[in-house]
Amino acid sequence: MNLRILLTLHGLVTLAAGVVLIIAPGLVPSAVGVRITPDAYLVCYLLGAAELAVAFLSFAARTLRQPEGTRLVVWTMIVFHGGTAVVETYAFTRGVHAGIWANVALRLAVIALFTHYGLRQKAPS
Repeated sequence: MNLRILLTLHGLVTLAAGVVLIIAPGLVPSAVGVRITPDAYLVCYLLGAAELAVAFLSFAARTLRQPEGTRLVVWTMIVFHGGTAVVETYAFTRGVHAGIWANVALRLAVIALFTHYGLRQKAPS
């Protein structure tokens, strides 16, 4: 694996998450026992739009040739997933189902991958 492949996989997964959050807004939250009523779908739509933007950034970053730009994208992904892991942990303390820990673990793994392939490896030239 390299950073380009990681960005491609990340883009595909976040694109899928964004589409699902928009098309079936209750599906993702229900996986951790959270019920979203139709009048609260806007929150899922906004999160879905954010996921689409992150997917776009992942796909666009595959062609960057400037090391500073590549590092900025990598740090953005680390901050995005780190921040999300923190708020998911907070949600657990507020009563969200323990199934949320699987998502926290996944985010920590993504952070480790971006750290390894994006910060510890030489940027693509």
